[in-house]
Amino acid sequence: MHTHAAVVEHCSETKLYIGHLPGFPGAHSQGATLDELHANLREVIAMLLENGKPNILRKRPEPCS
Repeated sequence: MHTHAAVVEHCSETKLYIGHLPGFPGAHSQGATLDELHANLREVIAMLLENGKPNILRKRPEPCS
């Protein structure tokens, strides 16, 4: 089993938890609770891994100017 860190924020306007997985391009989700967000992020990872190893970024991309 692998462990991945997620960045989680709580939106005060929508009352939703939003999370993304650094290093996995496009890997983000939301949920009404932390448990729901966790389940959704696990599903995102499973989808990314369906076609083999995802294109994980090894270093942080340069910011746009």
